[in-house]
Amino acid sequence: MSDQKTLVLTGASRGIGHATVKRFGSEGWRVLTCSRQPFDPRCPWPGGEENHIQIDLADPNKTIAAIETIKGKINGRLHALVNNAGISPKGPKGERLSTLDTDLRTWGQVFHVNFFASVILARGLQNELTAAQGAIVNVTSIVGSRVHPFAGAAYATSKAALAALTREMAHDFGPLGVRVNAIAPGEVETAILSPGTEKIVEKLPMRRLGQPKEVADAIWFLCSDQSSYISGAEIQVNGAQHV
Repeated sequence: MSDQKTLVLTGASRGIGHATVKRFGSEGWRVLTCSRQPFDPRCPWPGGEENHIQIDLADPNKTIAAIETIKGKINGRLHALVNNAGISPKGPKGERLSTLDTDLRTWGQVFHVNFFASVILARGLQNELTAAQGAIVNVTSIVGSRVHPFAGAAYATSKAALAALTREMAHDFGPLGVRVNAIAPGEVETAILSPGTEKIVEKLPMRRLGQPKEVADAIWFLCSDQSSYISGAEIQVNGAQHV
Protein backbone atom coordinates (compact mmCIF):
# COMPACT_ATOMS: atom_id res chain seq x y z
CA MET A 1 0.00 0.00 0.00
CA SER A 2 1.41 3.33 -1.05
CA ASP A 3 -0.30 5.21 1.78
CA GLN A 4 1.34 3.10 4.49
CA LYS A 5 3.07 5.27 7.08
CA THR A 6 6.69 4.69 8.05
CA LEU A 7 8.47 4.96 11.40
CA VAL A 8 12.23 4.94 12.00
CA LEU A 9 12.97 3.78 15.55
CA THR A 10 16.34 3.55 17.28
CA GLY A 11 16.99 1.20 20.19
CA ALA A 12 14.34 -1.22 19.03
CA SER A 13 15.58 -4.52 20.36
CA ARG A 14 14.00 -4.58 23.82
CA GLY A 15 11.87 -2.85 26.42
CA ILE A 16 10.23 0.39 25.33
CA GLY A 17 11.56 0.08 21.77
CA HIS A 18 10.13 -3.40 21.37
CA ALA A 19 6.73 -2.29 22.68
CA THR A 20 6.82 0.69 20.29
CA VAL A 21 7.40 -1.58 17.28
CA LYS A 22 4.37 -3.64 18.30
CA ARG A 23 2.19 -0.54 18.87
CA PHE A 24 2.93 1.03 15.49
CA GLY A 25 2.79 -2.35 13.75
CA SER A 26 -0.70 -2.88 15.13
CA GLU A 27 -1.72 0.42 13.49
CA GLY A 28 -0.45 -0.82 10.13
CA TRP A 29 2.74 1.24 10.03
CA ARG A 30 5.94 -0.01 8.47
CA VAL A 31 8.67 0.13 11.12
CA LEU A 32 12.36 0.48 10.31
CA THR A 33 14.32 -0.57 13.37
CA CYS A 34 17.87 0.54 14.17
CA SER A 35 19.92 -1.02 16.94
CA ARG A 36 23.35 -2.33 17.83
CA GLN A 37 22.01 -5.89 17.78
CA PRO A 38 21.36 -7.81 14.57
CA PHE A 39 17.70 -8.61 13.91
CA ASP A 40 16.49 -11.12 16.48
CA PRO A 41 14.15 -13.75 15.03
CA ARG A 42 12.70 -14.20 18.53
CA CYS A 43 11.02 -10.80 18.06
CA PRO A 44 9.02 -11.47 14.92
CA TRP A 45 6.95 -8.78 13.26
CA PRO A 46 5.94 -8.46 9.63
CA GLY A 47 8.89 -7.54 7.42
CA GLY A 48 11.08 -7.24 10.50
CA GLU A 49 14.26 -8.60 9.07
CA GLU A 50 14.41 -6.56 5.86
CA ASN A 51 13.42 -3.43 7.80
CA HIS A 52 16.24 -3.75 10.35
CA ILE A 53 19.41 -1.66 10.22
CA GLN A 54 22.26 -2.74 12.48
CA ILE A 55 24.08 0.41 13.56
CA ASP A 56 26.35 1.46 16.41
CA LEU A 57 25.16 4.98 17.26
CA ALA A 58 28.25 5.47 19.45
CA ASP A 59 30.24 5.87 16.21
CA PRO A 60 29.45 9.21 14.50
CA ASN A 61 30.71 8.01 11.11
CA LYS A 62 28.44 4.97 11.21
CA THR A 63 25.49 7.11 12.29
CA ILE A 64 26.02 9.48 9.36
CA ALA A 65 26.47 6.54 6.95
CA ALA A 66 23.23 4.97 8.21
CA ILE A 67 21.24 8.00 7.03
CA GLU A 68 21.86 7.01 3.40
CA THR A 69 20.85 3.41 4.19
CA ILE A 70 17.61 4.65 5.76
CA LYS A 71 16.89 7.01 2.85
CA GLY A 72 17.30 4.08 0.47
CA LYS A 73 14.53 2.22 2.27
CA ILE A 74 11.87 4.91 2.83
CA ASN A 75 10.95 6.24 -0.58
CA GLY A 76 11.17 9.96 0.18
CA ARG A 77 8.66 10.13 3.03
CA LEU A 78 9.09 9.54 6.76
CA HIS A 79 6.10 9.97 9.05
CA ALA A 80 7.87 9.53 12.38
CA LEU A 81 11.36 9.33 13.87
CA VAL A 82 11.60 8.01 17.43
CA ASN A 83 14.98 8.48 19.09
CA ASN A 84 14.78 5.83 21.79
CA ALA A 85 18.33 4.39 21.87
CA GLY A 86 20.08 5.00 25.17
CA ILE A 87 23.03 3.59 27.07
CA SER A 88 23.73 3.89 30.79
CA PRO A 89 27.15 2.38 31.59
CA LYS A 90 27.83 1.12 35.12
CA GLY A 91 31.03 0.54 37.09
CA PRO A 92 32.76 -2.86 37.35
CA LYS A 93 30.45 -3.96 40.19
CA GLY A 94 27.35 -2.56 38.53
CA GLU A 95 27.58 0.67 40.51
CA ARG A 96 26.43 4.11 39.40
CA LEU A 97 29.11 6.17 37.63
CA SER A 98 29.23 9.69 39.09
CA THR A 99 30.85 12.88 37.78
CA LEU A 100 33.94 11.93 39.80
CA ASP A 101 34.53 8.53 38.24
CA THR A 102 33.17 8.62 34.67
CA ASP A 103 35.97 8.31 32.14
CA LEU A 104 36.00 10.97 29.39
CA ARG A 105 35.62 8.29 26.70
CA THR A 106 32.53 7.01 28.49
CA TRP A 107 31.03 10.52 28.54
CA GLY A 108 31.65 10.74 24.80
CA GLN A 109 30.13 7.35 24.07
CA VAL A 110 26.99 8.08 26.11
CA PHE A 111 26.49 11.48 24.49
CA HIS A 112 26.96 10.08 20.99
CA VAL A 113 24.25 7.46 21.49
CA ASN A 114 21.83 9.36 23.74
CA PHE A 115 22.16 12.88 22.32
CA PHE A 116 24.15 13.48 19.13
CA ALA A 117 22.60 10.59 17.18
CA SER A 118 19.14 12.13 17.70
CA VAL A 119 19.98 15.44 16.04
CA ILE A 120 22.14 13.83 13.32
CA LEU A 121 19.31 11.48 12.28
CA ALA A 122 16.65 14.20 12.46
CA ARG A 123 18.71 16.65 10.42
CA GLY A 124 19.75 13.96 7.95
CA LEU A 125 16.13 12.92 7.39
CA GLN A 126 14.58 16.41 7.47
CA ASN A 127 13.49 16.36 3.80
CA GLU A 128 11.69 13.03 4.23
CA LEU A 129 10.05 14.20 7.49
CA THR A 130 8.99 17.46 5.82
CA ALA A 131 7.52 15.61 2.82
CA ALA A 132 5.31 13.57 5.15
CA GLN A 133 4.65 16.42 7.64
CA GLY A 134 5.96 13.94 10.18
CA ALA A 135 6.77 13.92 13.87
CA ILE A 136 9.88 13.35 15.97
CA VAL A 137 9.79 11.92 19.49
CA ASN A 138 12.89 11.97 21.68
CA VAL A 139 12.86 9.57 24.63
CA THR A 140 14.32 11.45 27.61
CA SER A 141 14.02 10.34 31.25
CA ILE A 142 12.98 11.41 34.71
CA VAL A 143 16.71 11.39 35.53
CA GLY A 144 17.17 14.37 33.22
CA SER A 145 15.82 16.57 36.02
CA ARG A 146 17.04 14.95 39.25
CA VAL A 147 19.81 12.78 40.68
CA HIS A 148 18.77 9.13 40.64
CA PRO A 149 20.18 6.32 42.79
CA PHE A 150 21.07 4.14 39.78
CA ALA A 151 21.38 6.27 36.64
CA GLY A 152 24.88 7.62 36.10
CA ALA A 153 25.90 11.24 35.62
CA ALA A 154 26.63 10.90 31.89
CA TYR A 155 23.26 9.27 31.23
CA ALA A 156 21.37 11.87 33.28
CA THR A 157 23.08 14.87 31.71
CA SER A 158 22.65 13.42 28.20
CA LYS A 159 18.90 13.11 28.86
CA ALA A 160 18.73 16.70 30.18
CA ALA A 161 20.52 17.82 27.01
CA LEU A 162 18.05 15.81 24.90
CA ALA A 163 15.15 17.60 26.59
CA ALA A 164 16.72 20.97 25.69
CA LEU A 165 17.40 19.68 22.17
CA THR A 166 13.70 18.82 21.85
CA ARG A 167 12.84 22.46 22.50
CA GLU A 168 15.42 23.71 19.99
CA MET A 169 14.30 21.21 17.35
CA ALA A 170 10.62 22.09 17.84
CA HIS A 171 11.56 25.70 17.11
CA ASP A 172 13.65 24.82 14.05
CA PHE A 173 11.48 22.08 12.52
CA GLY A 174 8.14 23.83 13.18
CA PRO A 175 8.27 25.97 10.02
CA LEU A 176 8.83 22.74 8.03
CA GLY A 177 5.56 21.33 9.37
CA VAL A 178 7.36 18.77 11.55
CA ARG A 179 6.45 18.44 15.22
CA VAL A 180 9.10 17.55 17.83
CA ASN A 181 8.25 16.31 21.32
CA ALA A 182 9.76 14.21 24.09
CA ILE A 183 8.51 11.65 26.55
CA ALA A 184 10.26 11.19 29.89
CA PRO A 185 9.68 7.71 31.32
CA GLY A 186 10.18 6.96 35.01
CA GLU A 187 10.60 3.46 36.41
CA VAL A 188 9.49 1.15 33.59
CA GLU A 189 9.60 -2.63 33.83
CA THR A 190 12.42 -3.45 31.38
CA ALA A 191 15.79 -5.22 31.40
CA ILE A 192 17.58 -1.93 32.19
CA LEU A 193 16.18 -1.79 35.77
CA SER A 194 18.65 -2.10 38.64
CA PRO A 195 18.28 -4.22 41.77
CA GLY A 196 16.74 -2.05 44.48
CA THR A 197 14.11 -0.51 42.19
CA GLU A 198 11.38 -1.94 44.44
CA LYS A 199 12.40 0.63 47.12
CA ILE A 200 11.65 3.43 44.62
CA VAL A 201 8.33 1.83 43.64
CA GLU A 202 7.17 1.89 47.29
CA LYS A 203 7.40 5.70 47.20
CA LEU A 204 5.72 6.26 43.82
CA PRO A 205 2.22 7.75 44.08
CA MET A 206 0.87 4.99 41.80
CA ARG A 207 2.81 2.30 43.73
CA ARG A 208 3.82 0.33 40.65
CA LEU A 209 6.26 0.18 37.76
CA GLY A 210 5.20 1.44 34.36
CA GLN A 211 4.81 -1.07 31.55
CA PRO A 212 6.63 -0.65 28.22
CA LYS A 213 3.25 -0.62 26.44
CA GLU A 214 2.17 2.42 28.47
CA VAL A 215 5.24 4.30 27.25
CA ALA A 216 4.69 3.10 23.67
CA ASP A 217 1.12 4.44 23.82
CA ALA A 218 2.44 7.92 24.72
CA ILE A 219 4.92 7.75 21.81
CA TRP A 220 2.08 6.69 19.51
CA PHE A 221 -0.06 9.63 20.66
CA LEU A 222 2.71 12.12 19.85
CA CYS A 223 3.16 10.66 16.36
CA SER A 224 -0.57 10.53 15.60
CA ASP A 225 -3.01 13.19 14.39
CA GLN A 226 -4.40 13.27 17.93
CA SER A 227 -1.49 15.55 18.89
CA SER A 228 -1.44 17.74 15.77
CA TYR A 229 -0.91 21.02 17.67
CA ILE A 230 1.52 19.69 20.29
CA SER A 231 5.18 20.50 19.70
CA GLY A 232 8.07 21.29 22.02
CA ALA A 233 6.46 19.35 24.87
CA GLU A 234 8.01 16.79 27.22
CA ILE A 235 5.38 14.41 28.56
CA GLN A 236 6.15 12.76 31.91
CA VAL A 237 5.26 9.05 31.82
CA ASN A 238 6.14 8.14 35.37
CA GLY A 239 3.08 7.53 37.57
CA ALA A 240 3.52 10.98 39.21
CA GLN A 241 7.09 10.24 40.32
CA HIS A 242 8.07 13.79 39.29
CA VAL A 243 5.65 15.41 41.77
